Amino acid sequence: MSETNVVPITAGTGRRRAAGRRRAPAIPAGIPLADLIPSWKLALQSANKSLNTITMYLRTADRFVAYLAEHGEPADAESVAAEQVRAFLVHEQEKRGLSTAKSAHAYLGVFFSWLIDENERTTVSPVLAKDRPKIPTKARTYVSVEEMRLLIEVCKGSDFTSRRDTAIFYVLFDNGMRVGGLTGLRLDDVDLQGHRLRIRLKGGMEKWVPIGNRTAQAIDRYLRVRARHNLAESPWLWLAARHPTRLGIDGVQGMVKRRGEQAGIKGLHPHRFRGSSAHQLLAAGASPDDVKRILGWLSDSMLRHYTEELGDERARSAHARFSPSDRV
Repeated sequence: MSETNVVPITAGTGRRRAAGRRRAPAIPAGIPLADLIPSWKLALQSANKSLNTITMYLRTADRFVAYLAEHGEPADAESVAAEQVRAFLVHEQEKRGLSTAKSAHAYLGVFFSWLIDENERTTVSPVLAKDRPKIPTKARTYVSVEEMRLLIEVCKGSDFTSRRDTAIFYVLFDNGMRVGGLTGLRLDDVDLQGHRLRIRLKGGMEKWVPIGNRTAQAIDRYLRVRARHNLAESPWLWLAARHPTRLGIDGVQGMVKRRGEQAGIKGLHPHRFRGSSAHQLLAAGASPDDVKRILGWLSDSMLRHYTEELGDERARSAHARFSPSDRV
């Protein structure tokens, strides 16, 4: 055989190695995401996140891992790409709705940011801002002063339930308290002489929020009838009328909806009072910074989110009071 027909082994080996390098994945496989979720849970607990927040985060991570496994996609910390996250968000939207998909985007963003901080992922997060599901803006429904008067009217009475419901409506309308903060109130969180209530925030923080004269009076009337309740020694402020327990979130939501229907207000829920309170405070002359402190918002964007729609109404009211031509 002629030497010219001999192919050196080293050359062939080199070609095979080159081809092998081209087929190799660009990013090495990392630790399986399922194995990292328990560590993330510990990190969330260490950061003093609320139990509800931790539960929502972990459920989303578990569903994401299950989705990857079901579709034969890589499910380790290094290999997951934006395409897999994007497909999962579409899946969530189709199965659970747009709002759930938007929340999943946020929760996975926190998860992958933690992976990067812990050096479990060496590349950028696959959760991209441009992939955040966009929820169409809908007109926000507010509780007007007239509707508030109707609610107080249907709660009129001196019995336990009437006074309790009246007091709850006054608190919701007065400072826009979240329903979780409302139901978490204890007797020692009430300072009627100081016109304030103490609420417990996420992470164990506490904050005193103001109440007006009528709210303080409504709570005082409720406390007097509450003293005759068979659970009067309970530390919780709001008690159920027919069951030996405190009034929880479901109870408040059910009461608000029921009273709303009695007053001719369909689909009423506690959170609707939040924007209403902020709007009323601004319309009465409170500064944006005051409103943020009362409602517990840290950013101007949250204030705009809840009150911008009624900005023109407040502007017209202000113009009626300060019209330049009226001073001529």
